[in-house]
Amino acid sequence: MLTNLSYGPRLREAKALAAALFLLATPATAQEVTLVALGDSLTQGYGLPEDEGFVAQMQDWLDAQDAGVSLVNAGVSGDTTAGGLARVEWSLTDEVDGMIVALGGNDLLRGIDPAVSRTNLRGILEAAEGRDLPVLLVGLEATGNYGPDYKDAFDAMYPDLAAEFDTLYAENFLAPLAEDGEPATARRFLQADGIHPNAKGVARIVEALGPRVLDLAQAARAGDS
Repeated sequence: MLTNLSYGPRLREAKALAAALFLLATPATAQEVTLVALGDSLTQGYGLPEDEGFVAQMQDWLDAQDAGVSLVNAGVSGDTTAGGLARVEWSLTDEVDGMIVALGGNDLLRGIDPAVSRTNLRGILEAAEGRDLPVLLVGLEATGNYGPDYKDAFDAMYPDLAAEFDTLYAENFLAPLAEDGEPATARRFLQADGIHPNAKGVARIVEALGPRVLDLAQAARAGDS
């Protein structure tokens, strides 16, 4: 009888200890954060079904990581850095916790002065800074069509601004399409226009940028804490 009475409390203590250990071993649910992807057709998903575009595939990738991230598609096909600057204020709604900025491709296609593009991107980053929002700035690499001076100025504006505003930074949105660093291999991951990635190309971009987006989400949570 005494054995049975002493067994009851010990059993309850053992169960309580097991429950506590289970809670310690179970990762806490990540605080949900909302990230807006401000960009052009590369972000918007030009030429692809909605579920195969960049934002949709990135959302699927983040969900597979249990990242607790809601990604908003603020990509507008044909948009330049000036267009992004014009709409950044109303894109940063109250629920937004961080921003991906992937603009400049249409500036490059139109041969816009990189000094103008730099000023526009600075304005976008200032808008985020004014709201104390972390940013992932995603660059592009210019072709040599407009000469070496243009290319140098265009390529430099992304790392320069990332350093100036202390943002997260990814060097080249389209770099993952080139296998082993060979640009010619990117063709199989592009649509017929030779500019926009196909669904397989988007998947490669997502795999490369996904960890940086996780870093952005972590920075957003740190800012909210």
